[in-house]
Amino acid sequence: MDDELRDIRERKMEELRKRFDPPSPVGDAAHGGILVLNAQNFTDTVNRYPRLLVDFWAPWCGPCRMLAPVIEDLSIEFTGKVQFAKCNTDENQQIAYQFGISAIPALFFFMNGQVVNQIAGALPRPQLEQQIRQIFQIP
Repeated sequence: MDDELRDIRERKMEELRKRFDPPSPVGDAAHGGILVLNAQNFTDTVNRYPRLLVDFWAPWCGPCRMLAPVIEDLSIEFTGKVQFAKCNTDENQQIAYQFGISAIPALFFFMNGQVVNQIAGALPRPQLEQQIRQIFQIP
């Protein structure tokens, strides 16, 4: 009986993981791909891209899931101008703590390795696009 319950639980957890895990990076950075950040690559990535937008999110967060397709669309629109990345706060709690993230989704705008702005919450696509253009000074 215990084995059967364990198997059911594991199967359900796997289904949830597949449902809520972020999409794998769409292409590579040079072609509008969204990078997946973690403790091993965070600092190098922030310093590598002159304009970087990092989406701090978690799989259980409804607004984060609503924002995901908007981020994907904008990453394609701004290919070659802004690099987009996602950082799962559940898996990277130290990074979230380092940036004082207390609510998600949280969008951090980096220019040349420095945070220049941040937005908490999910904005509609037109407003987010306007913010990106304004903050990164893109016509």
